[in-house]
Amino acid sequence: MANSAEVPIAYRAYTSAAVPEWLNKGDNAWQMTSATLVGLQSVPGLVILYGSIVKKKWAVNSAFMALYAFAAVVFCWVIWAYKMSFGEKLLPCWGKAGPALDQKFLIKQAALLATKHHFHNGTVETPMAMPYYPMASMVWFQCVFAAITLILLAGSLLGRMNIKAWMIFVPLWLTFSYTVGAFSLWGGGFLYHWGVMDYSGGYVIHLSSGIAGITAAYWVGPRSKIDRESFPPNNVLLMLAGAGLLWMGWAGFNGGDPYAANIDSSMAVLNTNICAATSLLVWTWLDVIFFEKPSVIGAVQGMITGLVCITPGAGLVQGWAAIVMGVLSGSVPWFTMMIVHKRWTLLQKIDDTLGVFHTHAVAGYLGGILTGLFAEPQLCALFLPVTNSRGGVYGGVGGVQFLKQIVGGGFIIGWNIVVTSIICVVIRFIIPLRMPENELEIGDDAVHGEEAYALWGDGEKYDPTKHGFSSDDQTQHGRHLVVLPRLSEWKYAVIG
Repeated sequence: MANSAEVPIAYRAYTSAAVPEWLNKGDNAWQMTSATLVGLQSVPGLVILYGSIVKKKWAVNSAFMALYAFAAVVFCWVIWAYKMSFGEKLLPCWGKAGPALDQKFLIKQAALLATKHHFHNGTVETPMAMPYYPMASMVWFQCVFAAITLILLAGSLLGRMNIKAWMIFVPLWLTFSYTVGAFSLWGGGFLYHWGVMDYSGGYVIHLSSGIAGITAAYWVGPRSKIDRESFPPNNVLLMLAGAGLLWMGWAGFNGGDPYAANIDSSMAVLNTNICAATSLLVWTWLDVIFFEKPSVIGAVQGMITGLVCITPGAGLVQGWAAIVMGVLSGSVPWFTMMIVHKRWTLLQKIDDTLGVFHTHAVAGYLGGILTGLFAEPQLCALFLPVTNSRGGVYGGVGGVQFLKQIVGGGFIIGWNIVVTSIICVVIRFIIPLRMPENELEIGDDAVHGEEAYALWGDGEKYDPTKHGFSSDDQTQHGRHLVVLPRLSEWKYAVIG
C-alpha cells in the first residue's frame, strides 16, 4: 500500500484543500453526473428533437433557439441569476442578485442559505440544506435546470418568433420569472416554508414553461397560415433520438434533486421510469382506440407527459402511485390536447407550436396535485423540510397538503401570465416579436442564411434549373413520387 506522502495532494482524503473533510466524493460525483445528464437533455437532446419535429424549413431556426437559450442562461446564471434563485433572501419570493464566480464562493461547501426551517415557536425544525460537495457543483446543477426551462418554453414559439426578440426574451424571463419560482419553491422562499411539494420541478420548470409558453405565443402571434395548416415533422427517426436522450437524461433530472446519492435518489429514478413507461402505453392505446393507428409521435407525447407528471413527486411516492400517475398523465393531457383544444376557442386562437401547454403545463400541474394525494410519509421525511408531511390518501394533514399543492401551482400560473406578458410588451416596443412575412415564407435560409438539408443527389447542391422535371440537364436523376399526407392524418403537430 502506498505511503500517503506518495499520493498526489489532490487525492489525499481530508488532508488537503482539494479534499476537505466535508466532501463526499460519491455525492459530488453523482451530482456532477446528474447535471451532465440534464445538460444532455437540452444539448443535444432538445436541439435534435426540435430540429426534427418541425417543418423542414424551420429545422435550423428551431434547433438554434434551443442552443442559444442554453448558452445565454449559463452566462446570466453565473453573473446574477443563481443567487436570485438560491442565495440570501431579498423578498419572500426572491433572493438577492449577485455573481457566482469567485473561487472563495465556489470551493466552499454548498449551502442554500434561506432553507433553514423553523417551527411556529421559532425553534429549528430542519437545518439549512448543506450538501456534501462544493458550491460549484450546486451552481452548475441548478444552471442546467434553468436552461432546459427556457428551451421547453421555446417549443411554443417555433416557426415564427423573431430570433432577435428571442435573444432579448431569454435573459429577461430568466431574471424575472424563473428565479422567482425557483426561490419560492426550492431556495427557501414562502412556498418552500409553507410546505408545497415540488421534488424536481413539476412547478418550477414544467408548469412555468407551459404557462409562459402559451402566454408568449399569444403575444408573438401565430405562424403563417400555410404552416398552421401543414406542419409535418421533417425527420421522425431523428426526433426519436432526441426523445431518447430526454428520457434517459431524466435520471439526472429527478435522481439528482435529493442533492445526494442516497435511497431517495434511487426511488426517484425508478418511479420516473415506471411513470413514463405507463404513460407512453396509455397514450398509445388511446390513439389505437380512437384513431385506429399507434402514432410514434403520440407515443413520444405520452412518454414526455409521464416524465413531467412524476417530476414533482418522483422521490415522494410509492411505485403503485407512479403507475396511477402514469395512467392519468397518459390520458388527461391526451384529452386536453385531442378534445378540449379542438373545442376551446381560446386555445384554437393561440398558436402553441409544439403543444407545450398540454405536455408541460397540464401534466406538471396534474403531477403536483397528485403528489399532494400520494406523497408517502416515510419518503417525505427523507426529503422535505416540514415534518409529518404526507399526501391526502394517508390522512392526517394530507388534505391540507392537497390544497397547498393547488395554491402553489396557482401562484406559478399567475406569476408567469403577468410577468411573461409584461416582458413581451416591453420587447415589442424595441423590436417586433414576430418575423416579417418574407422570412415566414422562406424560413431558415432567410433568417440564418443556412438550411438543414442543403444537399441534392450525389452530394451536389440542389439547383432547380438543373434538377427540376423541366430541366434541360440530360443527367438521369430519376423521378420521385412525393406523397403529401392529408391534413387530417397529421393528428399531432405538438411535442414537448
